[in-house]
Order: sequence, then structure tokens, then C-alpha cells
Amino acid sequence: MANNKKSPDHYVAPFDETPVDVIDAVRVDDKVSNLWLDAWRDMRKRPMFYISGVLILLVIVVALFPTLFTQVAPDMDCQLSNSNGAPEPGHILGYTKQGCDIFSRIVHGTSTSLSVGVIVVVLTTVLGIIFGAIAGFYGKWIDAALSRVGDIFFAIPYILAAVVVMSVFSAYRNVWIISLAIGIFAWPSTARVLRAEILRVKNSDFVMAATAIGVSRFRILIRHVMPNSLAPVIVVTTISLAAAIVAEATLSFLGVGLPTTFMSWGNDISQAQSDLRTAPQALIYPSIALSITVLAFIMMGEVIRDALDPRERATR
Repeated sequence: MANNKKSPDHYVAPFDETPVDVIDAVRVDDKVSNLWLDAWRDMRKRPMFYISGVLILLVIVVALFPTLFTQVAPDMDCQLSNSNGAPEPGHILGYTKQGCDIFSRIVHGTSTSLSVGVIVVVLTTVLGIIFGAIAGFYGKWIDAALSRVGDIFFAIPYILAAVVVMSVFSAYRNVWIISLAIGIFAWPSTARVLRAEILRVKNSDFVMAATAIGVSRFRILIRHVMPNSLAPVIVVTTISLAAAIVAEATLSFLGVGLPTTFMSWGNDISQAQSDLRTAPQALIYPSIALSITVLAFIMMGEVIRDALDPRERATR
């Protein structure tokens, strides 16, 4: 039986009405994008980034230019007649037990605390990158040996180790010695984070392609693997700076940190603890300065961590 069904007509638009070059054109976003640019765009949308950024900038300016904020000498204009005195014009936070201006000591102590934090972070970052990169990239017995060295240091609480080191070198206590005492035992966390990231990145296709064209392994590590593995290290570094500032204050509070001749928030808190009930201002204000500084760096670390995580960005 013949099929009488008529096939449907197909409409073909005239060629001159159909701009094929426009239809087949590949749409490319004009906005350049990569991990760091995406993170920067995300951070600019976070109020916490601006709050922590302003606080960190303020701390840095105070540390570098203390005379912009006070003209009172922190240790030369002390008079016992002003012992634990209340605030007055020109001395907005009152006086310590020795009659020194609290505000001036806080301002001048900022540079000490920040200097220790920066030196510790530089030391821990350098050691962590060296140990973590070599262990993660080369693997085998090198990874096993370096990982065991890191485990030994990781098992020792760095605060306790710093107490022992500062007690041994009690005659040479200064910013460099206390920074070395903290940093020499605090690097394993950075090394572990970087090692884990390098183990992930070194199996990527671009590493395989670089190996296929004959690029040396060391050059692959420096040029390709390391730049793509540093994001978690930046987060750890930011938070480690806050931890280093707390460690310096803790050691000074315990009496094994910086000498009392150094302007330090930990020293001021330690000296004021005996008068907490009668004159709490000498302890409270340095504690507030310490807390705000540490909180600012922790907040910045949280913002950077979320910005560098694509999955976290996608959930917001």
C-alpha cells in the first residue's frame, strides 16, 4: 500500500538574512579571569575585608610612625606622683603604676609586637616552603625523611619550646632572639599545608605536559607547581602572624620574653596584673590593643581563605 503521507516542508532562511559569522562566533568574556583575580573581586565584595584592612593599615602606620599619634615619651616622662592616675587632657588613657602614659606605651609597643610577628612569619614561611615543597614534589625517601623531621618539630609545642630557649638565652633577650625562638618551632604547619597542596598540583595536566617537553623537574617545581600551590600558604601566613603576636605577648607576660626595657604589650599586661582590682586600665587597654590587632589579622586570613576557595565562592 502506497504511503500517501506528505513529508513536512523545511524552511530554510535566506543566506543573506542569516549572519553565519555571528551565529558561529565563539563568545569570549572580555573580563580576564584567574584564581587571583577572582579572589580579589570576591574580597572587594566582603565588608570584613575592608574592616580588617583598615585595622591592619592602622596598626602598620602606628608601628612605623608612632610620633604621629603621641608626643609623650613612653618611658622618660614617668612620674610616681601620677601612679595609676585617671585620664586627663593629654593623657587620654591614664597612667601606669610607674606613672607612665598608657596611651604612649601602647603606641610605641605596637612596633615591637608587629616586628616580632613579621620576623616569625618570614622565618616560618621560608622554612615551611623549603621543606614542604621539596617533600611534596620529589616524594619517596626525601618526603619520608623531611616529613619525620617536621613531625618531630610539630610534636613540640612552640610556646613551651620558646620558653626553654628564652630561658637559656636570658642574657641576650631581644626581638630577634624571641622571634627565632618562636619561628624555629612553628614552621611545620606551613610545610604540611604546602606539601598537601603540591601533592595535588603536581599531578595536573600542565605538569605532565612540561615533563613531556623535557623541562627539568626543579624548573617545573619553581615555574609551574609552586605558583599554583601558594594560595593556602598565604592564608596560613596571615593567621600565623596573629599567632606570633600572641606568642610574644604570652612569653613577655610570663617573664621570659622581652626585657622590661622594651615597649611591649605583653610586658605592660604582666606589670599591671597586680593592680587589676585597683587600677584595671593599665591592663585592659593593652589587652584591647592586642585583641584588636590579632582579630584584624585573623579576619583577613578568613576572608582570603574564602576568596581563594572556588567552592566557597560558589555558595555565596
